[in-house]
Order: sequence, then C-alpha cells, then structure tokens
Amino acid sequence: MDHVQQWLQALNIDAIQCIVLILGVSEVLLARANNVWLYPTGIAATTLSIYSLFHAKLYAECLLHLYYIVMSIYGWWFWTTRRNNKPVEITFSTQRDWLITIGIVLGGWVVLYFFLILFTPSELPLWDSWVSCTAWAGMWLLARRKVENWLLLNISNAFAIPLLFHKELPLFAFLTLFLFIVACKGYYDWMKTAKKNMAIA
Repeated sequence: MDHVQQWLQALNIDAIQCIVLILGVSEVLLARANNVWLYPTGIAATTLSIYSLFHAKLYAECLLHLYYIVMSIYGWWFWTTRRNNKPVEITFSTQRDWLITIGIVLGGWVVLYFFLILFTPSELPLWDSWVSCTAWAGMWLLARRKVENWLLLNISNAFAIPLLFHKELPLFAFLTLFLFIVACKGYYDWMKTAKKNMAIA
C-alpha cells in the first residue's frame, strides 16, 4: 500500500483526481446507456474538478466547469420533465451557426484572456482561455444538436490534454483523452444520423 501511495505522489496524483476519473468515466458510460444518473454523477465529478483546477491556477477551466454544472442541472430537470417528448433532430451547422460559433470562440477568447490577466494570477491565460472558449462553442452546438459540436469539443480537448499534463493533473489529462476518443465516435455517429435525416427530408 505504501508503494502505491509513493507512486501516486511521484505522479502528483491525489485522491480527488482518482475520484474524478472514476466519476467521469461512469458519467460517459451512463450517458451512452441513456441513464439519467449521468447528471448527478457529472455534477459530482465537475464540482471536485473545480477544486483541483483552482489550485492549479486554471481559472478559465474553473469557469467552464461551473457552466457544466449549470447545464447538468438544466439537463437533469429537462430530462425528467420532457423525457417523452420528441427530441430535436441532429443536423449539420448552417452558415449562421458557424458565424455564431466563431463569435463565441473569438469573443470568448478575448474576454476570458483579459479577465485572467487583469483579475487572476493565471500562469497560462492565453492557453487556458482558448480551451474554455472552444468548449463553450462546442456546448452551444451540442445544445442545438449540431454534428460539429464534436469538432469544437475535440479542439478544446486536444489543447486541454497537454495543458493538464503541464499543470501536473495527469488523471484529468487521461480522462480528457478518453473524452477525446468518445467525441471522435460521437462525431461519426452523429454525421451518419444527420445524413439519414437529410435523406428522409
């Protein structure tokens, strides 16, 4: 047992990271199974993540995770009140959707960057703000059931993985890598569904 603790300490892995990894993987599996328990599981994982991210001085990531909590609470409520209603169909993004997405990314990047350099002791404000604003854009497209949400989320994931390793949060990085792989599969599945919807229309 002492050897395991020494190994975890050498890798800068604490109990919170281990719990977040377990909860994060569980959330994805519950989502795939279409189980409502994905929401409380996700809220618990996200809340614990904020604690670790704050101590790593990734303040934009903390704001992003607060947003995830709000969206999870909304999703939990929406699921339980409108579960039997017909869902919004999966479609490809329009030109207007892309303009709004680019606006969220660029506008969010600038606002977050200046917020971080002016009001926080952030060590990597440019990188931290980029990861968050691309995820915000991806979440907006996800809410609108657009195929390209997976692309934006994976841009965020791709930059988040080395950032998390750099900030000595290896289990968070591995969890993000897992989410990256899931998002690749999600993009492929949603693209097939969108093409099928277009053919029917």
